[in-house]
Amino acid sequence: MNVIEVANLSKRYKDHVAVDDVSFTVGPGEIFGILGPNGAGKTTTVECVAGLRERDGGTVRVAGIDPADDKAALHRVLGVQLQSAALPEKIRVWEALDLYASFYDDPADWRELMERVGLADKRDAFFSALSGGQRQRLSVALALVGRPRVAVLDELTTGLDPQARRDTWELVEQIRDSGVTIVLVTHFMEEAERLCDRIALIDAGRLVATDTPDGLVARIGGGQRMRFRPSADFDVTLLTALPEVGDVLRDGGHVVVTGTGDLVPAVTLALAAHGVVPAELRVDQATLDDAFVALTGRKLR
Repeated sequence: MNVIEVANLSKRYKDHVAVDDVSFTVGPGEIFGILGPNGAGKTTTVECVAGLRERDGGTVRVAGIDPADDKAALHRVLGVQLQSAALPEKIRVWEALDLYASFYDDPADWRELMERVGLADKRDAFFSALSGGQRQRLSVALALVGRPRVAVLDELTTGLDPQARRDTWELVEQIRDSGVTIVLVTHFMEEAERLCDRIALIDAGRLVATDTPDGLVARIGGGQRMRFRPSADFDVTLLTALPEVGDVLRDGGHVVVTGTGDLVPAVTLALAAHGVVPAELRVDQATLDDAFVALTGRKLR
């Protein structure tokens, strides 16, 4: 049974349609990604799911609860970490956790939670003294203090350095392993590929596709891309005649070959038979970024 069901969701601001007929489901125990560029409608979508913004159309159910009907019941099953969330500068870590725990009838042990997210040594630190990564960890802890079945994490690693970002990814995986279903809003391809079981691509307020990361890549043919500098000139029909090759392009002094299957050995053997050595050889697999470009017609920025 799905934990979240969204059907034909829409939201308009004056003359701007932020969310346009978006539908998706999230199963129990998933890390479900909502991926798209800034301004695509990702945050508005999850705010409607979390009951923080009224929808103009469509239906939303979280653990069977309509956010518009029973916000109190929703808050017992849903925890939210928003990108724009902030705390008073002079509140201490333990004070913030203790305060949020007081909002729930049966909260998690905030001391244990503080240890779990790696903030035990910052127990008495003011919010203003925390690093970006530590603030995000505190936000996650605050989202979990109510023992939610579902956690919405919005742009969790924006502004973090690479090490803090990877530490946060490990935390997200630990949360999922504890039985919490996660909706992860992001515009980082690497983050989505690393963490998400399934992804909803959203662009200009509309749902472009929903699938696993590998499934989205497969929609554009998957495949591989070889880039090399040939040691001698050759007729490209030498490669286009190969069944593994889909396309051959010249890029200055380099040749770019795309295809599937045993592309690399097929191309290198064909070149070797004609005395051509592929120098500076680089091989890339199709990526989620390639899929986004193919499905939306533009790069994710």
